[in-house]
Amino acid sequence: MTDRTLVVGGALYAEGRLLAARRSAPAHLAGRWELPGGKVEPGERPEQALVRELREELGVEVELLARLPGEWPLARPGYALRVWAAQLVAAHPDDVRPLEDHDALRWLAPDQLWDVDWLEHDRPAVTEAARWQAARR
Repeated sequence: MTDRTLVVGGALYAEGRLLAARRSAPAHLAGRWELPGGKVEPGERPEQALVRELREELGVEVELLARLPGEWPLARPGYALRVWAAQLVAAHPDDVRPLEDHDALRWLAPDQLWDVDWLEHDRPAVTEAARWQAARR
């Protein structure tokens, strides 16, 4: 048994581009970019949590493709991040809008991944997502 809280993130892809979401809150994270997702609730599998979180935050249905290697500690003690590659199901990337926790979205081509100011804990996950995507090309 662990006291760790698991946070799940989605490396969400559409048309070869990765979705970056800009935080609107809390104040110390606002304006920085992350992979969308959130906390796993008690009794919930991480994969279920990610599908739920992406539905709540973006109003989208996704298909999870692969868990990316790694788990990263977050700035908040006792929290750790795991990331899955995912793709949109039955939605066009231009129709995706932030519903909560974010105020802007950007779909980044592989050569644009570092054009946004990622939160520190998301940077290794973005690196893994780029490796995963490159291996699929």
